[in-house]
Amino acid sequence: MHGVPVSGGIAIGHAHLVSHALLEVAHYVVPKALIPQEIKRFEQAVETVRQDLEHLRQQLPIGAPAELSSFLNTHLMILADRALSVVPIDIIQKELCNAEWALKQQMDDLVEQFEKIDDEYLRERKQDVVQVVERVIKVLLGHPSQVPVQQQESAIILVAHDLSPADAIQFKQHKFAAFITDVGGATSHTAILARSLSIPSIVALQRSRGLIRDGELIIVDGNQGVVVVNPDKDTLAEYRLRQDQWELEQQKLKRIKSTKAVTLDGTAIELHANIEVPEDVIKAKAAGATGVGLYRTEFLFMNRRDMPDEEEQYLAYRKVAETMKGMPVTIRTLDLGADKEMNPDTTVRSCTNPALGLRAIRLCLSEPLIFHTQLRAILRASHYGNIKILIPMLSNLSELRQSLQMIERAKISLRKQDLPFKEDIQIGGMIEVPAAALCAEAFAKELDFLSLGTNDLIQYTLAIDRTDDTVSHLYNPLHPAVLYLIETTIRACHRIDKTVSVCGEMAGDPRLTRLLLGFGLRQFSMHPAQMLAVKRQVLQSDLLKVSPAARKILGNQDIDKIEPLLEKLNLL
Repeated sequence: MHGVPVSGGIAIGHAHLVSHALLEVAHYVVPKALIPQEIKRFEQAVETVRQDLEHLRQQLPIGAPAELSSFLNTHLMILADRALSVVPIDIIQKELCNAEWALKQQMDDLVEQFEKIDDEYLRERKQDVVQVVERVIKVLLGHPSQVPVQQQESAIILVAHDLSPADAIQFKQHKFAAFITDVGGATSHTAILARSLSIPSIVALQRSRGLIRDGELIIVDGNQGVVVVNPDKDTLAEYRLRQDQWELEQQKLKRIKSTKAVTLDGTAIELHANIEVPEDVIKAKAAGATGVGLYRTEFLFMNRRDMPDEEEQYLAYRKVAETMKGMPVTIRTLDLGADKEMNPDTTVRSCTNPALGLRAIRLCLSEPLIFHTQLRAILRASHYGNIKILIPMLSNLSELRQSLQMIERAKISLRKQDLPFKEDIQIGGMIEVPAAALCAEAFAKELDFLSLGTNDLIQYTLAIDRTDDTVSHLYNPLHPAVLYLIETTIRACHRIDKTVSVCGEMAGDPRLTRLLLGFGLRQFSMHPAQMLAVKRQVLQSDLLKVSPAARKILGNQDIDKIEPLLEKLNLL
């Protein structure tokens, strides 16, 4: 079976099916005299789940990803909301039905409402509602969530229709090798969790929960997105060899953690880390990062109804700057979409296509108070480290100049209060829109540095929604137009002696490291887990050989010929 790989590695073990209680809900009439008893049964189930979630939150292991606590808080909020704690009771009383059925009807209504939301991140939060409801229904049915007890030497692989973060926290305390799910996408909580825990995982398998039997031997190839059920001896032997090779490679990579990233011809390369929360800095330093190339500040604004104030943001940014001890920390200003439900006090008109609408710097300029607050927080934190400001999704010089004026206004307000900040803080812009890439030199002249956000640049250049399964196969970083825009931006910065980096997924793909080096890139920023593999490629590259081969690829307009040329480049 084929799905979407979200976390690399190979796992071999026996399947443990996690039940999907929503498939088992029955509908029956409850006599009027027994309605109070049915309501009490529902309320007890809700309370049981609340206590379970509270217990999980208190038992979070030291060093657990910060996202886990946030997920649990979100599920507790959903559980306490009137829509799930009170409305089902009204349905029970009105329709004289069982609690499970009433809860399922209310869940279906809520999911339908979520489906109408334009912003993809918020739309996917319907899965949080489904996961909370499923936990309550499991209690009502007498089948509360249970952790599989490992009674055999071989590993356990979880097979589920979906897997909530709360479930995964329980599973984390027991030995299991991987998990696979029928649903999920690159932006789902399941995928985020998998990457945080570094567990081989595959999502969007569609029918794995129905086709795999409990206890069957399965192979999960998190590198290729392949699941093999009941493998024959030869296949099993092959994957055991691949598994050993993968684990050996990971151990070998650790040896170069403290090695400086320098090419064979002596060119120094900067390898920085992408982070979402301050706690990620620990992983970045452990991987040998020489800076933070992209601090995504959106996480501070998500999973909450109120906006973080200046003090909360300042403390978060300061913590990262101090932990990095003088190494550069590039903080990207708020990059949110058009839907502002996370802040009920803000009224922003929604649009039919958020990716092309009011997002990133466009949103910040339309909400100057939010932008001003964040800029003050970043500037105050700059007094405690080497902080840089990065402006996302610039498309014209007017946006840039407005942004620079806002930064100057924030500086003036801090001076009036005698609050210290770094006066000469560096300011950069993200090149994510083809128009910006084609005008890269004009942007670079007014900024201190540029950063290529290749994820959106590819999406906008090829007119492909990378989160849409029906067209995601067309999302290709090796498209000639994409490569042209990347090389054009890098060359434009070199002409006027300005720094340029790549902070999208391309930077963390070892297959593309030599190609980007050949284009002239000298600064990469990626997830900490990808850093050592990229560093190995850097250490094995000779720019005198790589550069001509990269130019040959750039000059090729036939997309089918580029892949073979890339393979030759990586063999040099």
